[in-house]
Amino acid sequence: MPGGASSATRADASHLMQCMEVWGGNVATNNGVVMPGVDAWVYARPLEPDKGGGDLYYVSSCATGRITRLLVADVSGHGPSVAEVAVDLRDLMRRYINFHDQRRFVERVNAEFELARGDGLFATAVVATLWGPTGDASISNAGHPRPMRYSARDESWSRVVVGDDDHLDAPELSNLPLGVVGPARYDEEQFRLGPEDLLLFYTDSLIERRLPDGSMLGEAGVLRLLEDLDPQSPQTLIDNLRRALENASPDRQADDLTLLLIRRNALAQRRGVRDALRAMATFVGDLWRGLTTRRGRRTIGWPQISLANVGGAFLSRFNRRYRRAASRAESHERDPAR
Repeated sequence: MPGGASSATRADASHLMQCMEVWGGNVATNNGVVMPGVDAWVYARPLEPDKGGGDLYYVSSCATGRITRLLVADVSGHGPSVAEVAVDLRDLMRRYINFHDQRRFVERVNAEFELARGDGLFATAVVATLWGPTGDASISNAGHPRPMRYSARDESWSRVVVGDDDHLDAPELSNLPLGVVGPARYDEEQFRLGPEDLLLFYTDSLIERRLPDGSMLGEAGVLRLLEDLDPQSPQTLIDNLRRALENASPDRQADDLTLLLIRRNALAQRRGVRDALRAMATFVGDLWRGLTTRRGRRTIGWPQISLANVGGAFLSRFNRRYRRAASRAESHERDPAR
């Protein structure tokens, strides 16, 4: 699927992710995706369903099934230019598919949009990485609408705030839309996702829907709608949210709309011999393409060299070092002298 699914599909016909797979694109879909440790549901409807829209959505699963990465982006444009961006982002998702630290990936995505700035392209985006063995989640936000998180313990929804609310008051440019300026800092919000917790990502046409009094729905309105829905049935939550939105807003959809919901599942991250051989064959194929094609050099999914990532593939106790390694890397970034 070079740019996305070929057609819309039923949400109950879930796609079972394979190792080293990147799934997604910029076309209409209504589908479920199952990975070790994570269930995801994606609804995407471009303003012109027969054409690719400006919203992009991607999900990837690493070679060992421990790293799940998600990206939702809203690109300033439609048509062939966005299709090219979709291919480039897919390549980057594959290149960093085995990296548990997402910051380098976000920086590379920003660099890609810098190159496209001459064409007038920029994008807002949110990137999330879930470390399966512990449920640790990392979220970076490049000027995108803030995700919503359901806490099963608190039985409530809330916004996921990343970094400073006011980017311009930060000591350095941070968390800006992709491609707006040169190198920028992208913060991370880290937390542990419980087994019944949910994360909802969406594009701005959701919060910009007009209510009968002329005001926009906004984040507060989305939270009100979510509070009336059953979080114990995530497989129907997106469809129920869309129906609630239609009842609350007389307006028709005025822009591309994408909704992506995730929940941790109980599937183990263990891989059998067949899956291990498939992962090895995929990696060898990536390496061969990298040696024989120009574009292939950008897509080799080298693993991140760390005790959690490499050691955890053999001894599960090393997987618990993920948060420690992430915190140490973040501290070094803020204070290189440490």
